[in-house]
Amino acid sequence: MHQRAETFVGEAADRYGFDVTVTEFPEGTKTAADAADAVGCSVGQIASSLVFDCGGELVVVVTSGANRVSEAKLATHLGVEAGDVSMADPGRIRDVVGWSIGGVPPFCHETDLRVLFDASLADYDTVWAAAGTPTSMFPIDPAKLRRLSDATSADVVE
Repeated sequence: MHQRAETFVGEAADRYGFDVTVTEFPEGTKTAADAADAVGCSVGQIASSLVFDCGGELVVVVTSGANRVSEAKLATHLGVEAGDVSMADPGRIRDVVGWSIGGVPPFCHETDLRVLFDASLADYDTVWAAAGTPTSMFPIDPAKLRRLSDATSADVVE
């Protein structure tokens, strides 16, 4: 198993008492469609952890791979100007969140971050999320994912 995936497994166990079963996909899971193909599930079951810079605050949005985050809705939800919301800088994500783009898990972040949850993920019994690398994922019940990530449901998708 990749070292970063092992780190995630250890942190999930230590911080949350959560026993993660990680599956690695050598062909990669860079997009939600790639991840769904690799896992053998619908694209809606992919729980993508996207990091946005919202007026200087980094916010993680855990959204269904079938949805696209609306920066305008995210700005409205957070009470910031629409022009102040954008995808976060990859270096800042790595420094603040502790993970690189493509492998950001929905929890086990380096810093206490606000996490928003796309309620459409609750339509599934199991969703798949990144486990620290762009080639590793883990299955989880969406309610458990929301609880472990201390996420707030928010309508921020198009």
